[in-house]
Amino acid sequence: MAKYFDVHPDNPQPRALRQTVDLLRSDGLIVYPTDSCFALGCRLGNKEGIDRIREIRQLEDGHHFTLVCKDFAQLGRFVQIGNALFRSIKAATPGGYTFILPATKEVPRRLLHPKKKTVGARIPDHVVAQALLTELGEPLLSSTLLLPGDEEAMTQGWEIKERLDHVVDAVVDSGECGAVPTTVIDFSQGEAEIVRRGAGDPSLFE
Repeated sequence: MAKYFDVHPDNPQPRALRQTVDLLRSDGLIVYPTDSCFALGCRLGNKEGIDRIREIRQLEDGHHFTLVCKDFAQLGRFVQIGNALFRSIKAATPGGYTFILPATKEVPRRLLHPKKKTVGARIPDHVVAQALLTELGEPLLSSTLLLPGDEEAMTQGWEIKERLDHVVDAVVDSGECGAVPTTVIDFSQGEAEIVRRGAGDPSLFE
């Protein structure tokens, strides 16, 4: 059974954060809220966690995983951002965007797109997600919680607990979450390509 952490949306309880991060450090898989919708998350080096995310979402090999980072400094360790991109990405973060960028050597090879050697990266504008990232001290490897056959992401933590009780280790709930995934911008070829229109305003990159 998954643990259920009901946390305050503005002042998440430190004890709940610590317990959640302890699970992550023990190679657990969690569901947590972001500024777009709920996401599945595990530690970067958690190979089993990655496989579990693939199984839950029935993902293909070419799927881009996302590194959810606390801030721009952390993001810069894992993706390559040239001077030309720096300003436009910086202006849109934190926020509801995922950027597909060339990965640095800090990113395990199994997380990279098999042909492009790219990875997704984002900085969420969400109190609880930021608090978890601060407590963990490293990015969360994440994927939007959109289950096979569902047209929209689930917005209620208790519903997620009921459906995923035996396949995740914890659900962090801070109240109703959005149902719109991030806007995805692919910068792997240098120019901005809008791959998915979602929570973030795509006009910034058009």
